[in-house]
Amino acid sequence: MLCLFIIIYDKTCHTVPMMLVANSCLSAILFGTIIFSIRLYTLKNDWKTIVYKDSFCSFRGYIGYAACSIQNFSYLLQSIYRYIIVIYPNRLFFQSIRFQLFLISCTWIFGFIYPIAFLFTDQIIYNINNQICQLPLQLSFSVIFIASWAYIIPVSLTMFIYFNLLRYVKEISKRVISVNRLSRVKRELKMVRRIVVLVMILFTLCFPYTMFIFLSFFTDPPKYHFRIAYIFIDVSFLFVIIALFQSTDPLKKSVMNKINKRPNRILPTVA
Repeated sequence: MLCLFIIIYDKTCHTVPMMLVANSCLSAILFGTIIFSIRLYTLKNDWKTIVYKDSFCSFRGYIGYAACSIQNFSYLLQSIYRYIIVIYPNRLFFQSIRFQLFLISCTWIFGFIYPIAFLFTDQIIYNINNQICQLPLQLSFSVIFIASWAYIIPVSLTMFIYFNLLRYVKEISKRVISVNRLSRVKRELKMVRRIVVLVMILFTLCFPYTMFIFLSFFTDPPKYHFRIAYIFIDVSFLFVIIALFQSTDPLKKSVMNKINKRPNRILPTVA
């Protein structure tokens, strides 16, 4: 929330790249809020030994899937923007605020629509052992569909863009081009590399969840698989937010300027 407020109120952050960062911050707020709500619900049920779901349990599961996909696609949008700047620098329409807002709107609309069928068909069910409402992990179209759109597709496309940019930089480095253009391309590649770091944090710390999904195709997952998986998801969320701030230079610069800002002192003149 602090990062989002800084982007909104600091005019130096009113750029297209920072708008995409703000989208990541907003999706992180949504994801963090629903994760916090799920944790409170689990704690309350454990404390009071409640073994039935409340009226919002399935809805929290649905919002969790939506928020996860929106957050991961927000990093993909940042990568796509950097890719357009490097590969198609003259396509100004695709770099415009209007087009980027269109892409952001599409990811939010799609994020809320694609898992809604599982909510209304009662496929998001209450797991007593883990005190959570989720799709049951098993070999099914629903699990594969959710895992693909919330995690596999955005992460894979982000990595694909990075490796394509890396190959492009190696190719143009062998050509005779202007120093300014080569420097700009390398700068954009560096920004995409920072986004990949975020994605790799997600990939590494969300691996237990992926592993439990894979195991469920062949056997029953451990009794407390959701509790174990969500511990790693919580940790990954914390590190991703830290990495997002650390990798956004305008955001860090704005914060440091406010911290280091000193009031001007008016010294009395000597007659």
